[in-house]
Amino acid sequence: MRERDRLEVFDAGFFRVERVSLEGRASPVTLLRMPDWVMAVAIDGAGQFVLVRQYRFGIAADTVEPAGGLVDAGEPPERAALRELREETGYAGTTAEPLGFTHPNPVLQDNRCHFFLVRGVVRVGAPHLDAEEVVTPVLMGREAVESALREGRFAHALAELALRRALAVL
Repeated sequence: MRERDRLEVFDAGFFRVERVSLEGRASPVTLLRMPDWVMAVAIDGAGQFVLVRQYRFGIAADTVEPAGGLVDAGEPPERAALRELREETGYAGTTAEPLGFTHPNPVLQDNRCHFFLVRGVVRVGAPHLDAEEVVTPVLMGREAVESALREGRFAHALAELALRRALAVL
Protein backbone atom coordinates (compact mmCIF):
# COMPACT_ATOMS: atom_id res chain seq x y z
CA MET A 1 0.00 0.00 0.00
CA ARG A 2 1.15 3.51 -0.73
CA GLU A 3 1.01 6.39 1.71
CA ARG A 4 -1.21 9.35 0.92
CA ASP A 5 0.03 11.52 3.78
CA ARG A 6 1.66 11.41 7.18
CA LEU A 7 1.03 13.57 10.28
CA GLU A 8 3.16 13.63 13.42
CA VAL A 9 0.77 13.62 16.37
CA PHE A 10 3.21 13.49 19.29
CA ASP A 11 6.98 13.57 19.87
CA ALA A 12 8.18 12.08 23.16
CA GLY A 13 11.87 12.38 22.32
CA PHE A 14 12.68 8.68 22.09
CA PHE A 15 9.56 7.85 20.09
CA ARG A 16 7.04 9.62 17.86
CA VAL A 17 3.38 8.90 17.17
CA GLU A 18 2.30 9.35 13.56
CA ARG A 19 -1.03 9.03 11.73
CA VAL A 20 -0.53 7.65 8.24
CA SER A 21 -3.22 7.69 5.56
CA LEU A 22 -2.94 4.90 3.00
CA GLU A 23 -4.41 4.68 -0.47
CA GLY A 24 -7.48 2.46 -0.46
CA ARG A 25 -8.15 2.83 3.30
CA ALA A 26 -10.79 5.14 4.72
CA SER A 27 -9.20 5.57 8.16
CA PRO A 28 -5.57 6.37 8.96
CA VAL A 29 -3.19 4.01 10.74
CA THR A 30 -1.42 5.00 13.98
CA LEU A 31 2.29 4.17 14.08
CA LEU A 32 4.98 4.43 16.75
CA ARG A 33 8.31 5.49 15.27
CA MET A 34 11.23 4.60 17.50
CA PRO A 35 14.90 3.73 17.35
CA ASP A 36 16.12 0.16 17.28
CA TRP A 37 16.74 -1.68 20.55
CA VAL A 38 19.38 -4.16 21.68
CA MET A 39 19.58 -6.97 24.22
CA ALA A 40 22.93 -8.35 25.38
CA VAL A 41 22.87 -11.89 26.78
CA ALA A 42 26.06 -11.81 28.85
CA ILE A 43 27.89 -14.76 30.38
CA ASP A 44 30.83 -14.44 32.76
CA GLY A 45 33.88 -16.70 32.98
CA ALA A 46 32.13 -18.98 35.49
CA GLY A 47 29.21 -19.55 33.11
CA GLN A 48 26.79 -17.29 35.00
CA PHE A 49 24.27 -15.29 32.98
CA VAL A 50 24.57 -11.59 33.87
CA LEU A 51 21.00 -10.29 33.76
CA VAL A 52 19.15 -7.35 35.28
CA ARG A 53 16.12 -7.07 37.52
CA GLN A 54 14.33 -4.02 36.16
CA TYR A 55 11.16 -2.26 37.21
CA ARG A 56 8.88 -2.00 34.19
CA PHE A 57 6.42 0.85 34.53
CA GLY A 58 4.00 -0.56 31.93
CA ILE A 59 3.22 -3.62 34.08
CA ALA A 60 4.12 -2.03 37.45
CA ALA A 61 6.39 -4.96 38.27
CA ASP A 62 9.97 -6.16 38.11
CA THR A 63 11.21 -8.33 35.27
CA VAL A 64 14.46 -10.27 34.91
CA GLU A 65 16.02 -9.86 31.48
CA PRO A 66 19.28 -9.31 29.62
CA ALA A 67 20.71 -5.81 29.70
CA GLY A 68 19.47 -3.71 26.83
CA GLY A 69 18.17 -0.43 25.57
CA LEU A 70 18.00 2.02 22.71
CA VAL A 71 20.49 2.22 19.87
CA ASP A 72 21.72 5.81 19.64
CA ALA A 73 21.58 7.58 16.25
CA GLY A 74 24.52 6.45 14.12
CA GLU A 75 25.60 3.81 16.66
CA PRO A 76 26.16 0.24 15.44
CA PRO A 77 23.89 -2.20 17.32
CA GLU A 78 26.92 -4.24 18.49
CA ARG A 79 28.39 -1.18 20.17
CA ALA A 80 25.02 -0.31 21.72
CA ALA A 81 24.77 -3.81 23.21
CA LEU A 82 28.20 -3.54 24.84
CA ARG A 83 27.41 -0.01 26.07
CA GLU A 84 24.07 -1.01 27.58
CA LEU A 85 25.65 -4.04 29.25
CA ARG A 86 28.29 -1.83 30.89
CA GLU A 87 25.80 0.88 31.90
CA GLU A 88 23.18 -1.45 33.39
CA THR A 89 25.35 -4.13 35.01
CA GLY A 90 28.88 -2.80 35.50
CA TYR A 91 30.12 -5.77 33.43
CA ALA A 92 32.04 -5.42 30.18
CA GLY A 93 32.88 -7.63 27.25
CA THR A 94 34.88 -7.12 24.09
CA THR A 95 32.83 -8.90 21.42
CA ALA A 96 29.08 -8.98 20.86
CA GLU A 97 28.12 -12.02 18.75
CA PRO A 98 24.97 -11.30 16.70
CA LEU A 99 21.96 -13.53 17.35
CA GLY A 100 19.71 -11.86 14.78
CA PHE A 101 16.87 -9.45 15.31
CA THR A 102 13.09 -9.34 15.46
CA HIS A 103 10.43 -6.70 14.94
CA PRO A 104 8.96 -6.24 18.46
CA ASN A 105 5.48 -5.18 17.31
CA PRO A 106 5.18 -4.84 13.52
CA VAL A 107 1.51 -3.87 13.80
CA LEU A 108 2.38 -0.50 15.35
CA GLN A 109 6.16 -0.06 15.40
CA ASP A 110 8.86 0.29 12.76
CA ASN A 111 11.89 -0.67 14.84
CA ARG A 112 13.92 -3.83 15.40
CA CYS A 113 15.36 -5.46 18.50
CA HIS A 114 18.87 -6.86 17.91
CA PHE A 115 20.11 -9.72 20.08
CA PHE A 116 23.74 -10.37 21.01
CA LEU A 117 25.70 -12.91 23.01
CA VAL A 118 28.64 -11.51 24.99
CA ARG A 119 30.90 -14.22 26.43
CA GLY A 120 33.51 -13.92 29.17
CA VAL A 121 32.27 -10.65 30.64
CA VAL A 122 34.00 -9.24 33.72
CA ARG A 123 32.85 -6.76 36.32
CA VAL A 124 34.64 -3.47 35.73
CA GLY A 125 32.72 -1.13 38.03
CA ALA A 126 29.33 -0.01 39.21
CA PRO A 127 26.36 0.39 36.87
CA HIS A 128 25.75 3.88 35.42
CA LEU A 129 21.98 4.17 35.14
CA ASP A 130 19.76 6.77 33.51
CA ALA A 131 17.58 8.74 35.95
CA GLU A 132 14.41 6.79 35.06
CA GLU A 133 16.01 3.32 35.30
CA VAL A 134 15.42 1.08 38.33
CA VAL A 135 17.88 -1.74 37.61
CA THR A 136 19.84 -4.28 39.68
CA PRO A 137 22.30 -6.81 38.21
CA VAL A 138 21.38 -10.48 38.77
CA LEU A 139 23.53 -13.58 38.19
CA MET A 140 21.81 -16.83 37.16
CA GLY A 141 23.28 -20.19 36.24
CA ARG A 142 22.36 -21.89 32.98
CA GLU A 143 20.10 -24.43 34.72
CA ALA A 144 18.21 -21.65 36.51
CA VAL A 145 17.72 -19.78 33.22
CA GLU A 146 16.52 -22.93 31.44
CA SER A 147 14.15 -23.74 34.32
CA ALA A 148 12.73 -20.20 34.33
CA LEU A 149 12.17 -20.45 30.56
CA ARG A 150 10.37 -23.81 30.88
CA GLU A 151 8.18 -22.47 33.69
CA GLY A 152 7.33 -19.21 31.93
CA ARG A 153 8.92 -17.00 34.60
CA PHE A 154 10.40 -14.43 32.20
CA ALA A 155 7.67 -11.80 31.82
CA HIS A 156 9.36 -9.99 28.93
CA ALA A 157 8.85 -11.63 25.51
CA LEU A 158 11.98 -10.10 23.98
CA ALA A 159 14.05 -11.28 26.95
CA GLU A 160 12.77 -14.81 26.50
CA LEU A 161 13.58 -14.76 22.79
CA ALA A 162 17.08 -13.39 23.43
CA LEU A 163 17.80 -16.08 26.03
CA ARG A 164 16.46 -18.88 23.84
CA ARG A 165 18.61 -17.72 20.91
CA ALA A 166 21.69 -17.57 23.13
CA LEU A 167 21.07 -21.03 24.61
CA ALA A 168 20.72 -22.44 21.09
CA VAL A 169 24.35 -21.55 20.31
CA LEU A 170 25.95 -22.27 23.69
